[in-house]
Amino acid sequence: MATASVAGQRWTAVLILLVLGVFSLPVTAFFFDGEGSENWIIPVAVVVMAVLGAVVGSLLPGIAGPDATQQRGALIGAVVGVVMLVLGLVVFFLLLSGFDGA
Repeated sequence: MATASVAGQRWTAVLILLVLGVFSLPVTAFFFDGEGSENWIIPVAVVVMAVLGAVVGSLLPGIAGPDATQQRGALIGAVVGVVMLVLGLVVFFLLLSGFDGA
């Protein structure tokens, strides 16, 4: 795999996972914000982002490096997906409350 292709895959995967990370918690909260199920919001969001990260990582294995297999791309993608969930939460919180309200 060429280095430009790896860099392009890496940035594309991270950008996709960041966008999904920003929207994953509000979407999960929309479906799980009921009496008795509100404690499942964060665990479900983590699982969803791990699965989405694995899918993105297997489709774009360059996220794991130039000689990465599809399985390694999926594993690294799952980890990056969960990290992007945390970063997405921070971005969503800052967009929601602003810097003065934080």
